[in-house]
Amino acid sequence: MQFPVMDSAGREVSQVELPADIFEAKINVGLMHQAFVRQMANGRRGTHNTRSRGEIRATGGKWYRQKGTGRARHGAQSAPIFVGGGLAHGPKPRDYSKKMPKKMRRGAIRSTLSALVRDEQLVILDELDMDAPKTKAMRALIETLVGEQSALIVVAAEQKSIRKSVSNLPDAHSIIANFLNVRDLLKYDKVIMSLDALDVVKAIWGVGAQNG
Repeated sequence: MQFPVMDSAGREVSQVELPADIFEAKINVGLMHQAFVRQMANGRRGTHNTRSRGEIRATGGKWYRQKGTGRARHGAQSAPIFVGGGLAHGPKPRDYSKKMPKKMRRGAIRSTLSALVRDEQLVILDELDMDAPKTKAMRALIETLVGEQSALIVVAAEQKSIRKSVSNLPDAHSIIANFLNVRDLLKYDKVIMSLDALDVVKAIWGVGAQNG
């Protein structure tokens, strides 16, 4: 597939061949959803904890006498129905992580990238480099390429100037190409990918690649 390559002024300067195995793969929505759920679950720490009635420090004696008060019979202030008592069936520390075969994970990325191309959400940029962090310049670049839409900036390697320039923009985010994931690819209206980042994507997620 021939795909247009844009410059920083929003003009088409050339075209690049997008591998069909990555950008024209069968779009499997169920697989993308499964990968998204897995990623969100694996991001949970699972350290939440509440105290049951057995963990509440309270008197072990009977709260008030059994008969003659007109109230229900209770033997402990730690019961869940009382303020300061334990919580019934509250959350406890647990592991939320989910497993997913490597082949399925890679297929989900290819499916997502193919969906971006199909829906015209992918923009290939000929070059993306900044000598120093400049939020204003980054905002102008994004607006030139995609207008007022939110954008994910994909770079080939860590570039502090680009990361810092994007970090102050509420509707933009930058990511290194080898850390591509379904959540970030689907979260933004447009994905702006530099040519050198595209080379990394080809190397990692091509059918013959063994990484990822």
